[in-house]
Amino acid sequence: MFKKYRKDIDFIREKDPAATGSDLQIYLLYKGFYALRCYRRAHRHYQKGHYFRARYISERAKFKTGIEIHPAAKIGSGFFIDHGVGVVIGETTEIGDNCVIYQGVTLGGTGKDTGKRHPTLGNNVMVGAGAKVLGPVKIGDNVKIAAGAVVLTDIPADCTAVGVPARIARIGGKPAPDLDQIHIPDPVAQELCRLEARIAKLEKQIEEK
Repeated sequence: MFKKYRKDIDFIREKDPAATGSDLQIYLLYKGFYALRCYRRAHRHYQKGHYFRARYISERAKFKTGIEIHPAAKIGSGFFIDHGVGVVIGETTEIGDNCVIYQGVTLGGTGKDTGKRHPTLGNNVMVGAGAKVLGPVKIGDNVKIAAGAVVLTDIPADCTAVGVPARIARIGGKPAPDLDQIHIPDPVAQELCRLEARIAKLEKQIEEK
């Protein structure tokens, strides 16, 4: 357990330029790390069949941090929740090693699936602020999901996904570079443009009749 904490702290230092204080500062003051510590405790209890205790720990962590992680989820080492408020990680979610997720991210279900209902993330995955990954989809290694994207289908390794619904913006044999979360297409603007084009087409058809 302490080895996992060590890897998590080292990974936070690697990914967060603001992490300039002591390890104790990260351990005690980072909400994302606190939520992760509570999750790891709750997960151990869940695996032993102590379901009430597991849910009690996770609910207290949600109350204190605004981060909801189901104790049955599976999370690897080197995991960083940056800022974290509004993060939801569902029961059957699986997350690999060295992954980063930002505030407002949902790794949830669609309400249409049974059994395995939540996403599976590979290693070295980044999920940008406000992104939603829904259903039992598989996200490959080294994938970057842009802020605000809504992922409903599998994303292969070494890709960058953007938009609503998400589409692959970049793919290659090499890991995608760090994603610029500012200079990407605005998914809302794109959807409005598509709707405007559709309305114009329908109006033209009506006029022709």
